[in-house]
Order: sequence, then C-alpha cells, then structure tokens
Amino acid sequence: MDELIKMIRAFDVARDWEQFHSFKNPAIALSVEVAELVEIFQWMVEEESTQLSKDKRTKLAEEIDDVMIYLAKLSDKFDIEPVTAAKKKLKLNEVEYPGHITRGSARKYSEY
Repeated sequence: MDELIKMIRAFDVARDWEQFHSFKNPAIALSVEVAELVEIFQWMVEEESTQLSKDKRTKLAEEIDDVMIYLAKLSDKFDIEPVTAAKKKLKLNEVEYPGHITRGSARKYSEY
C-alpha cells in the first residue's frame, strides 16, 4: 500500500495536481467512481452479474482501479493506513456478527 501511495503522489506532483486534492475532493471522486463501478451491474439479474463479458470485466477492473486510487488518496490525506483499518473493522465485525448466530443470514447486527 505504501508503494501505491508513493506512486500516486509522484503522479500528482508530476502534473501539479496535488493542489486539486483537498481533503474532501478524493472522497467525492471516490463516490463517483463507485457509482461508475455499480453502473456496470445496473439492471442485470443475478446470473448475468456472475457471468460478465470480457469487455465488462475489463471495465470492472478499470473502475476498481479508480476506486482503489481514490481510496488510497483519501486514506493518505487523513493519515489512515487502509489495510490496518480494514483488519480492525473485520475484528469489530466478528464481534457484531458472531458466526454461530449470524450464519446464513443477511440481517444487520442490530436485528439479532
């Protein structure tokens, strides 16, 4: 992750783009990219969503790339290490969603 963030910083510096990346702008851009990712699946039935064409898979990969870049930018702005944060969240989820209670259910933790 550190290497990716360094690459993103260097990319932005080479283009003098860091001036546009305030604290809020990467969050806004991230939401736009997530919307573009979700758009790939819009109106598909479940089976279609599991059998994407080569072109759709390529587009999905490009949108995942964009999401990852903006997520890395956002985490960098706020000095949050995203892999560490995700691991911490998974541990919290283990408490909120104990397997012996939640197995096979998609209900929210507050409904148990």
